[in-house]
Amino acid sequence: MAKVISFQVPKSQREFVRYQEDRGAHFYDKLHQHPQLQLTVILEGKGQLLSGDYVGRFQPGDLFFLGENAPHVFRSDQEYFEDGTELKSGGNTIFFDFQALGKALGELDELQSMRKFEEFQGLCFQVQGETAERIKSLFPQAENSEGLHRFQLAFQLLNWLEEAGEDLVRLNEPGLMRGLSEKDGSRMNRVMQFILENRFRSITLEEVAGQAHLSKEAFCRFFKLRTRKTFTQYLQQLRINEAQKLLQETDLGVSEIAYRVGFENLSYFNRSFKSHTGMTPREFKNLA
Repeated sequence: MAKVISFQVPKSQREFVRYQEDRGAHFYDKLHQHPQLQLTVILEGKGQLLSGDYVGRFQPGDLFFLGENAPHVFRSDQEYFEDGTELKSGGNTIFFDFQALGKALGELDELQSMRKFEEFQGLCFQVQGETAERIKSLFPQAENSEGLHRFQLAFQLLNWLEEAGEDLVRLNEPGLMRGLSEKDGSRMNRVMQFILENRFRSITLEEVAGQAHLSKEAFCRFFKLRTRKTFTQYLQQLRINEAQKLLQETDLGVSEIAYRVGFENLSYFNRSFKSHTGMTPREFKNLA
């Protein structure tokens, strides 16, 4: 998988639906995209989902749906990468390859409703509520189904997604990273990897621009076009997400958490946290 951004889902040329299980210490950690639509349920592990301008967390039980060529990465938390860790990550995924349907998608009346999913290109959604529960209940059948049964199962899932309404929550904005070129995709992946690996220390604009082999001015344009955020805003969101995790899962004090995630000023951390979450760190911790 040397060409990260043009990630290929292993499949035959005549396979509309494919079921895949991912098991290991952490999930695949490179920004990538593929023409297949993707429906993923998280079974084990926690981390950050990044897609376009979206920066958010994932945890067991979450269900995500990604449109065609939506660049994304499920980045497991740092402790999942440590040597000797006993932590596990796991997820099950169903891929839908509309290209395999060929002319039928455009010509058969029964399939016209499926063309709605063409509008989802580049988009990432979280599936919630009753729709999520119904879909997750069918995943065990997908593992062992084959032939016509698997085909029927796929259309049942897509039908539920089509009718999901408010249960289908869009996470990112359209058009930002849709179908990145290999060059831009590789550049964006280098930038993301660098930011994620260094997000808790002071990072200069010169450093991150160097990862993209761009001037500071060109990098700022490149990054904001693809994330709808400045580099500083994006980095701050990553740090706030980590702070939320630490507030929920540890007994660390607010000031220690602020410094751990890269804020050098406690009052700035408090303001930033409230700006992103609508509450102070202490209020957030009391709700955890």
